[in-house]
Amino acid sequence: MTTTSPIGIFDSGVGGTTVWKEISKLLPNEQVIYLADSKNAPYGDKKPEEIVRLSIKNTEFLLKNSCKTIVVACNTATTAAIATLRQKYDIPFIGIEPAIKPAASLTDTNRVGVLATKGTLSSALFHQTANLHAKNIEIMEQRGDGLVELIESGETNSEKTFALLKNYIEPMLEKNIDCLVLGCTHYPYLIPQLKKILPPSVTIIDSGEAVARQTKHVLEKSNLLNTSGTKPINFCYTNYKIHLLQGFINKLELNTWVEFLEF
Repeated sequence: MTTTSPIGIFDSGVGGTTVWKEISKLLPNEQVIYLADSKNAPYGDKKPEEIVRLSIKNTEFLLKNSCKTIVVACNTATTAAIATLRQKYDIPFIGIEPAIKPAASLTDTNRVGVLATKGTLSSALFHQTANLHAKNIEIMEQRGDGLVELIESGETNSEKTFALLKNYIEPMLEKNIDCLVLGCTHYPYLIPQLKKILPPSVTIIDSGEAVARQTKHVLEKSNLLNTSGTKPINFCYTNYKIHLLQGFINKLELNTWVEFLEF
């Protein structure tokens, strides 16, 4: 493992590319290997032991490719598996959790909406975070059932997706939220649709920038930051429809090789 070794990122599909986008902005010299386990998406409906098994499988692949740190770019996998991964492997792991803390500091109405998967909303980590940072804040929890599947199918701008989002968001607006936390890395792809539903007074918050800052901090602390200045070639692997991942990767405008891999 050296400073020029890649950063590994995995998610239950294409959602983690929203996190990769922020990491590439902050750390443009870093090579990335991205693993999209779209075949098993979404993780949010799976049992914790299954999520741990899949996360170990993903980690093993990234370690075989000499990754120097691994970003678990999935809220559900973070809550269910990151503690096990940190115990099992001697490598830094960066996880993701819903951005409740910044929402609690920004809200004026003291009412915050959280759109997330079942696995995230039912996790101990989510409730610990809420109790720690939002004691006096009313949190409106909403499961985003079906949204990951629509995004994985490339339907980020479809009428079906818009109708489902509207059904989830309107009850939160009736409760006078002024912040909406996106508790799944897939959901930033829905921001254009959300902006059609939300009034300008509601702030949309996701964890991408915070994860990028934490990744930089971890690499600096471990003396693993790539300072070579060489433009990296990134690698993406998917076990589902390669053209769907390719479409999302093209939007990132990064120097990336995308490949189908059965795993």
